[in-house]
Amino acid sequence: MKIQVRAAALVAPAVVGAARVGLGILWLHEGIFKYSAHFGRADILLVADGAKTNSRVPEYFRAVAEFALHGWPGLFGFLTPLLETCLGIALILGVLTLPAGMVSLLTLMTYWSSDQLIAQYPIMGALSVVVIAWPLLAT
Repeated sequence: MKIQVRAAALVAPAVVGAARVGLGILWLHEGIFKYSAHFGRADILLVADGAKTNSRVPEYFRAVAEFALHGWPGLFGFLTPLLETCLGIALILGVLTLPAGMVSLLTLMTYWSSDQLIAQYPIMGALSVVVIAWPLLAT
């Protein structure tokens, strides 16, 4: 029995740490991809305009899109890849793990609300939950 407990004590931090690093790599990839694709003002305006007519977008996000995204598309076009890159770096390094996990999940929920879905977002959401649930093991 002691051997099983000892093995779990060694394996759990490695598994949760791998989840944190994997999530960080995915966020870093997202940020770098947006920089290389010259993501910016026009992309934010596409999301904001799409929110107006898309029935899958909840009303609360339409209000945010109309006010914030249409109001400051250049700022959000700059901040989005910066946030994703910083999340990736923080998670890979294990810095501010719990806040990074929470911001990760909140960011993904925002993307889902705007109906901007890509294949890795559910995986990233699950990894975010792991990091949030066991932040001490994730560091």
